[in-house]
Amino acid sequence: MAGLSLEHIGKTYPNGYEGVKDFNLEIADKEFIIFVGPSGCGKSTTLRMVAGLEDITSGTLKIDGRVVNDVEPKDRDIAMVFQNYALYPHMTVYENMAFPMRLRKAPQEEIDKMVHEAARILDLEKLLDRKPSALSGGQRQRVAMGRAIARQPKVFLMDEPLSNLDAKLRVQMRAEISKLHDRLGATIIYVTHDQTEAMTLGTRIVVMKDGVMQQVDTPAKLYAEPCNLFVAGFIGSPQMNFIDATVGEAAGKVTLTFGKNTITVPDSKAAALKAYKGKVVVLGIRPEDVIEEHEYAEGKTLTETIDANVTVYELLGSEAMIYGDVDGGSISAHISATNPVRTGSRIKVAFDADKIHVFDKQTELAIVH
Repeated sequence: MAGLSLEHIGKTYPNGYEGVKDFNLEIADKEFIIFVGPSGCGKSTTLRMVAGLEDITSGTLKIDGRVVNDVEPKDRDIAMVFQNYALYPHMTVYENMAFPMRLRKAPQEEIDKMVHEAARILDLEKLLDRKPSALSGGQRQRVAMGRAIARQPKVFLMDEPLSNLDAKLRVQMRAEISKLHDRLGATIIYVTHDQTEAMTLGTRIVVMKDGVMQQVDTPAKLYAEPCNLFVAGFIGSPQMNFIDATVGEAAGKVTLTFGKNTITVPDSKAAALKAYKGKVVVLGIRPEDVIEEHEYAEGKTLTETIDANVTVYELLGSEAMIYGDVDGGSISAHISATNPVRTGSRIKVAFDADKIHVFDKQTELAIVH
């Protein structure tokens, strides 16, 4: 396996459109890196430049310390798993998995050994004689991965490999890929637009928007300390609540006011907000940190209560989501399924004061989190 270095990588198309701008990233050996972002953000383009399927307009790409900007894809020692499986319909599972090694003129004994080892890892041993048309979507995706594993490349590249699968299969395959990474100790770069996939799989996540890298961090750090409004809204499902609020001061404490509601900011977050007194900022709070009055818990520092009118109730099994209007904005919150609150309820909520995020309205950068 190997590490990668992407130094000032850029992609500009003939019409002048910049698909990727000044992308810098060091990927350690055996790391599982996720590129995540909305459609058109440049994540697949970046992956394809690593694979050699797209020319690099500017910057330097190194794999295992070797500059590969002008190296052919077949000579980069990478394997790619595509969204549409890319299996040969006339070949059996065995032949599909063996094909890349046959191209490299590997000895038959080595091909046989590597194909059966990959099949064992992915539980495909009983399917080696079948054609792709006789396989389910999940089985086809496992064959595509098996083909990559059998090659034993330095780097695995995966471009939205689960997006064609149904929800249940996606969950199963996420677990398979995670186990695969642990078992192979492989360097993996994985592209997805699904932030749940990103949060559950990656050792580090690269969040992209409009061809620009927004933040690179561990899943936990991205969730708890988003660097800007975009990352805060993109990471987390359902997304963070955002409310425009005015910074003020009362009884020596920093406050945030929206509509008729005023909440006091904890001292640990107050210092950074003093320079914003009288200005409008964006208050952010995740749905699980909005506490309905039936569920006030000891050990949490809660803000002043806020009146809300529930407009939507969604039962999700053991818990429910509520969406409601408050004076000056709207909120969503997690509640227990046993909570009596329903659509039309008038309720009181409070925020977990220690989990408040505040963003600059103009720059959209985080002020406190």
